[in-house]
Amino acid sequence: MAKDSKKYKRKKKLGSYHYVSVVFSAALALFVIGLFGTLILQANKLTSVIKENIELQVYLNKDISSNQRTRIEREITSSDYILVTEGKPELTFISKEEAAQQFIEDTGEDFTEFLGKNPLRDALTIKVNETYQSNEQLQSVQDQIESISGVYEVTYVENLADSINENLTKLSVILIGIALILVVVVLLLINNAIKLALFSQRFLIRSMQLVGAKSSFIRTPFLKRSLLHGALAGLIASGLLYGLKQFANSEIKGLEELQQQELVFALYGLLIVLGAVIAYFSTLKAMNKYLKMSLDELY
Repeated sequence: MAKDSKKYKRKKKLGSYHYVSVVFSAALALFVIGLFGTLILQANKLTSVIKENIELQVYLNKDISSNQRTRIEREITSSDYILVTEGKPELTFISKEEAAQQFIEDTGEDFTEFLGKNPLRDALTIKVNETYQSNEQLQSVQDQIESISGVYEVTYVENLADSINENLTKLSVILIGIALILVVVVLLLINNAIKLALFSQRFLIRSMQLVGAKSSFIRTPFLKRSLLHGALAGLIASGLLYGLKQFANSEIKGLEELQQQELVFALYGLLIVLGAVIAYFSTLKAMNKYLKMSLDELY
């Protein structure tokens, strides 16, 4: 009999409820939104990688001297349109001999045997700064470089940059739209889970009101527990995401290169904070509802 009495008291302790289902539901919802957040981060990194690989081929005049070539390189690297990575301009020199060797390796045919000479030219490959990647700006950059003495021709894949930018813009709009929908769904899921969990406490809340307890006194233990449970749900979701990330990195080659560790861990922190905040305000909303209900409405 004493055991049953203790069990009953534990069930009726103010602020306690069946939180396992709440934490599980919140963790699952936060895991989904964290997974999508990871996808957005990966997409942004992939976007940067794609844009960083837009190149121009600068072909030089034949029999150009090394001094002339150095002057051309210096003029190009001092321009705003060239991409600079870690303080180093993205410019690569490819000699005509290297180009011929690469062509032979790719095709398996040695064109110098029947031509008797190497018709290729020395070339510079430059990567373009993101702010100069529209078709009009690339055309302007092409004109600037071709005006340099010693430059024979500048080529690039026309409309590639515009096509990439257009497709990436569409993708960004779609991802943001889906993210907003997911946030709303997560809010509803966590809010409903907490509301159902607090439903079992409605008569205890009424009893506390009848003995003169203030609303702030009744709300406090529920709100404190909601912060803890929400943060725990975010921590569980972050742990699941980390495990999934490690597994994906081991299975998919090159995936880790698209990940920015600082942003990934910032996302985990955001999930913990988001879980705590959503749980807190959902609990506050539910508590205010039950505190204002009449006895008939409670039944």
